[in-house]
Formats: sequence, C-alpha cells, structure tokens
Amino acid sequence: MTTTVQPASPPASTRALAADLTGRARDLVEPYLRESVALLEPGLAAICGYHLGWTGPDGSPAVPAVPAGKAVRPAFALLAAEAVCGSVRHAAPAGAAVELIHNFSLIHDDIMDRDEERRRRPTVWKQFGVPAAILAGDALQTLAFDVLLRHGGRRGPQAAERLADSLRELVDGQARDLCFAERPWTGPEAVTVEEYRAMALGKTGSLLACASGLGALLGGGTALQAATLAEAAGQLGLAFQCVDDILGIWGDPALTGKPARGDLRERKRSLPVLAVLSGADAPARHLADLLTAEPGEAELLVAADLIEEQGGRALCEHEATTALARAHALLDRVAMPASTRAGYAALAAACVARTS
Repeated sequence: MTTTVQPASPPASTRALAADLTGRARDLVEPYLRESVALLEPGLAAICGYHLGWTGPDGSPAVPAVPAGKAVRPAFALLAAEAVCGSVRHAAPAGAAVELIHNFSLIHDDIMDRDEERRRRPTVWKQFGVPAAILAGDALQTLAFDVLLRHGGRRGPQAAERLADSLRELVDGQARDLCFAERPWTGPEAVTVEEYRAMALGKTGSLLACASGLGALLGGGTALQAATLAEAAGQLGLAFQCVDDILGIWGDPALTGKPARGDLRERKRSLPVLAVLSGADAPARHLADLLTAEPGEAELLVAADLIEEQGGRALCEHEATTALARAHALLDRVAMPASTRAGYAALAAACVARTS
C-alpha cells in the first residue's frame, strides 16, 4: 500500500535556524522586489504583485498575506556573502534577482503544465489569462537583470553575466524536461537516469548555484570561493529536485497543495519512475503499460505501489542523500565562520526534509 512522505524531521533548533535565515532573506530582499515591480506598467505590476502574494485579484492588499515562497534561494545568497566575510546587505540584490528569475519560471511553468493552483490560489494564467501571464513572467525576468545592474555596485555587470549563464542552464534543463515527454518509456531511446541528473542540475540546481555564486561575488569573495559555493548549492538543488519527485508521487495533498500522485497522472519522467523503467524487466514493462494510456485513479495507485516495491522511491532518496553529502564536502573546502556553516547545514536539511 502506498504511503505518504513523512521524512525524518531535523531537530527543532535546526528548523528554527532555517526559518530565521529564510525570514531574514525575505526581510532584506522584499524591498528590492517591491521597488522593481513598481517600475512596471500598473496593470502588469498588479499581476506580478498577485503572483508574489502581495495582493488579491483586484489589486487590493492580500489579507492575510499569502506566503510568496520559501525564500530558500535568497537565503543561500546571503549565507554565501557571510561565508566570504562579506555583508549580507551587499548580497541582497543577488537574492532579489534570483527570486525574480525563480518566480518568472514558476509563472511560465504553470502555463506549460496547465497547473491551475499555486500557493492555494488560482495561478496567474488561470486568473488573468495566458497572454497576461506570459507577459508577467517576461517582466520579472527583465527586472532580475535590472536589479543587479542598479544595485550590484561595481560587480553588478559581472553578476548580470553570471545570471544570464544560469538562466541559459535553467532553460536548457526545462527544455530537456519538456523533451523527455516525447521519448518512449522503454527501449534504447528511453530517458536514462544520467540524463535526468543533467536535467535536474539545470532545472533546479542552476538557480540555487546562481544564488550562492552571486552572493559570494557581491559579498567580495574570490572567483574560487564563488565557484565552490555555487557548485555546492547546485548539488543541493539536485537533492531538492529528488525530494520534489518523491512528493510528486507520495506527497500528502494536504501539505503539498497538489493532487496525490500528480506526477504519475501527468506521466512525468521523474527519477522514481526512471529507476524502475531502467530495469528493462517485467515490472518495468508493467509500469510502462500503466503509464502509456491515460491512467485512472486505480492505475495510479497500482503504479505508485509498483514503483515503491521495485525500489524507485528508495533510489530517489539515496540520490538525494548522495547529493547532500557532495554538497557538504564542497562546503568543507571553504573556510567560513562556524555560525555560517551551521546555517548552511540548517538550510540543506530544510531542502531535503520537507513535506511541501
């Protein structure tokens, strides 16, 4: 019988530290986000404000305020600045830029996936229409570069170049993910686990890597420090994506805000699925048969059970744990204050021990 995800929870002190770090990031980054969005045409600014949780559909302040995401990426930007003994305030524009790119990608993701709800509200395209949603995403992308060039100081242009590199990696990862859907479930043309890793490092790892790299850069760090911190965060992004894949099949809808077994319903080539399909045996063929047609709820339950029985969930958990270990090994190469190292450990734990 399929069970919902209940990951081992970190100690209360670790959870509290992670919450403090993301709260600090929101406080320092939000003024840049609001200043940037205010530059837009008022109607477009209202749509972006709705997506960011500031307003309701009519443009009035959201009461109560809608959480605008986990703020993990800005938190990594600020930690990276601290790791190189820089100022978190200097890194705040980096956190804002990456958060703008992240939200641009979410708006466009929702259009591509036809998702109708995010953060327990209608998605932008569902509320305002596809053309307006496309334009809102484009606007947030543009503002990301603008905030670095206006507030990044003498390293602002270099930071904008790095953001462009990361955006290309993100788009490449998204393109790979999109193309996976056109590939057969089994056989020599099927998606491999190695291809999945490359996709996940681009789709999810690139922005976490960018956040850390830009935070270190604007914090005054060396090229080597920035590169090492970026690589570590990229591995955390891979772990984050693995957990997303687990939640996409076995997550509790009451916590994720998404339908149970949604990734199977959408027939995504997620890691737990690929792990079973790579066996090229009877269970792999059975799973492929279940997912080839449009599966109903009964077939989705059978598929989820089959994946778990054949070790797909366990392999995904192992992949996340391995990526987390690689991230910590990279962080060990960078001399940093003990408090900053503890912060990295807390945020890393938050990436993998989550239910939404």
